[in-house]
Amino acid sequence: MDVLRQFFETISWAEVISTCFRLVFILLFAWLVSKLLKTGLQRFEARLVARSLARGESSAESQKRIETLIRLLKQAGLLALWITIFLVILREVGVEIGPVLASAGIAGLAIGFGAQNLVRDVISGFFMILENQIRVGDVAIINGTGGLVEAINFRTTVLRDLSGTVHFFPNGTVTTLSNMTTEWSAYVFDIGVAYKENTDTVTGVIQTVIDEMMADEEYGNLIIEPPEIFGVDKLDNSSVVIKGRIKTKPIMQWKVGREFLRRIKLAFDERDIEIPFPHSTVYFGEASKPFDIKMLETASTQSREI
Repeated sequence: MDVLRQFFETISWAEVISTCFRLVFILLFAWLVSKLLKTGLQRFEARLVARSLARGESSAESQKRIETLIRLLKQAGLLALWITIFLVILREVGVEIGPVLASAGIAGLAIGFGAQNLVRDVISGFFMILENQIRVGDVAIINGTGGLVEAINFRTTVLRDLSGTVHFFPNGTVTTLSNMTTEWSAYVFDIGVAYKENTDTVTGVIQTVIDEMMADEEYGNLIIEPPEIFGVDKLDNSSVVIKGRIKTKPIMQWKVGREFLRRIKLAFDERDIEIPFPHSTVYFGEASKPFDIKMLETASTQSREI
């Protein structure tokens, strides 16, 4: 008890209270600055969106790009703010931050030699955003893996595929990047019909289906240009392939394509247009004739016997 009493007697309570007030003030100041930073970035985002719309860019496209950029700026700003506040708090509680900063500089130099991959990832991520290669909400193929871009960080890009699996790609390891939803998307179709069909008639049916979709209230708004029918693209083993393309709004190509194929199947069924499928005929020689020939021969033999 005497030791505790002596310890508390040595404490300058006025200085402790003063330090606590300063710490509370510093934390309140940090909170206020963070709120101002977020508010300022929101206004900056709205201004960038308005400027992009004034240049004639698509609202969805500009929104995705600007949201990605603002989110990265927010991460960098908050990180710098709280590191600074942490150092100020250390100084207020009596820790000399000069040696800490010097040690951090030496440690940073040592870590820098071993963190080349980290630096490469950060620089690559910065240029991915700066060059507008990819945005949150895009559908992209990264290093052969396709999916929806859920996040772009300073070091990694997060991709979720159709099965729900989340893939993390360090930005420095991205060697191939294909963005499937930049400004507009397209559904490319290859429709095969039997050789006996008139290709001009089939093309006319396809055009009719496309015109009906263009006039549809739901799907017509998703198609941004009159679809193109390129014509006969291939004479395949069992079919004549007609190729075409439907330009759609970003990420809408699969929805439009599924509805297009559904209507094509119904239209072909109504007009008895055959969609062929691969098939083979197995022949074992004269000893094993096809069933219909054997029946004809049996009927012929029975008629001669009568």
